[in-house]
This record gives sequence, structure tokens and C-alpha cells, in this order.
Amino acid sequence: TRNKRFLWKCSGCKQQFTVRVGTIMEDSPIPVRHWCYAFWSACAGKKGVSALQVQRQTGLSYKSALYMMHRVRFAMTPDGTPAELTGIVEADETYVGGKTPPRSRAERLALRAQGLGSKRMPKQDNRKVPVVALVQRGGDVMAMVMPTVTAKNVRDVLLANVDTSARLMTDESNLYTRVGSPFASHETVMHSLYEYARGEAHINSAESFFSRLKRQLYGTHHAVSPKRLHRYVAEVAFKHNKRNFEDGERVLRAIHGADGKRLRYKEPLPAGDKN
Repeated sequence: TRNKRFLWKCSGCKQQFTVRVGTIMEDSPIPVRHWCYAFWSACAGKKGVSALQVQRQTGLSYKSALYMMHRVRFAMTPDGTPAELTGIVEADETYVGGKTPPRSRAERLALRAQGLGSKRMPKQDNRKVPVVALVQRGGDVMAMVMPTVTAKNVRDVLLANVDTSARLMTDESNLYTRVGSPFASHETVMHSLYEYARGEAHINSAESFFSRLKRQLYGTHHAVSPKRLHRYVAEVAFKHNKRNFEDGERVLRAIHGADGKRLRYKEPLPAGDKN
């Protein structure tokens, strides 16, 4: 039943509830129409939408707009343990954050000798945050923010998310020198020698994902806190995995993902969640 205050009443437990209960919208004073706009704008825009744009369109304060968008991104986070990637899987990492300082020719050669691109940051420089992506060619992507990227934790991520029957594709970085042994095969491309594809051996799908991620971070949001970077990565991964859907269906999938999720300020957060 439904009363004059638009509250539903469960015939089983006799408790009142609304459409917000048990979702990211619960106990929020923001009108539902603004939540609908936030879901649509986040799912329909290839490069996302900024909280300032949401503020202009809805009339909310910037704080409320940012609050709402972080929860929309939380709804886009996958539930449970996703299925392992199979077939041809590309693995790569990138670094998001401040600009790389200028380097001398000797420094660039030293980094290249270590298997690091000349534009990548050395391990002691913590201004950039590493993001690792595993892309099933023609399928889904798994992307995660990591505190550090080492051969050991990259190997652990691959074994946890990629089926051992898969063919692994990486670049020539030392991170991937020994990680390919458990898999059916491991092929690399030599970016330092300007080799970007050799038959089926390439990581262009992973590079394409990183390109969209950075275009959204730098072009739309301009600056993102490392504490909340995982929210933006989850949003871009969600849109990649639902890229073959129409905008309306993609919005519905995001709204369905809001069910059973809450972000409260007063409750302890899960390990690794800094929002």
C-alpha cells in the first residue's frame, strides 16, 4: 500500500519504505529527478560529466553535486567477484597525476635500461598514482588503482583475474618478465623500438582504455584526488564494458547497480576505500 506521503508499506514486515531505501539514494534530501539526471549524464557522456556541470544543470550546491556523482560512480562498481578473463588478454599499467619533471638524456637511457618508458615516473616519485588494466580483447576490462606496481603484485593480480588458458599480451617492461609462465603463452611488443603491433601481439586495447580514462580525468575533471581515483576508474571501466548498449540501457544497468549499496560517513569503510 501507499500513503499520502508517497511511502510504501510492506505487507509482510509492515514497515514503510520508498524507492530510495536500500540504494545509494537512501536518506538523501536531493530530489530523485536530480539523481536521474546524474545517472544519465554519467552514462551518456563518453568523457563523463563534472560536478560543476551537474551543479549548473540542477541548481544544487557543488558539495551536493560532488556527493551525488561519487555515489553514482559507486553504483557502477561491479558487485561480487567478476568472471576470469579468457582468450587474448592484454595487461598494461599507466600513471595518473602530476606532470613528469624534465629529464636529462642519461636519466632517460637509465630508465629505458630498466624497462621503463622515458615518460614514466621512477618508483621513488609518488606524485603519480599507478593504474593497472587487464583487457579481454573484444570483451571486458578490469581496472584497478594500486599503491605501487611491482612484478609480484602484478603477478598476483593476473593470477586472480585471468584464466591460465589465456594468451597474455604485454609490453617489454620488467614487470612482466616472469609473470607469463602460468598462462598458455606470453607475447610482448617492444615499445622502446617503436614496435606497437606484431600480428596479434599488441596492447592497443589497453592503451585505448587508458586514453579514454585520461581524457576524462584531464579534460573533464582536470584534477582528481588519489583517494577517490578508484571511483573514476570504475566509471570508465563500466562504460567500456557496456559500450555496446544504448544510452538508456546503460543508464538502467547503472541504476540497477545502485541496489544494496550505501556510502555513509559515520560507518567504517571497507579496506582500501577512502571515500
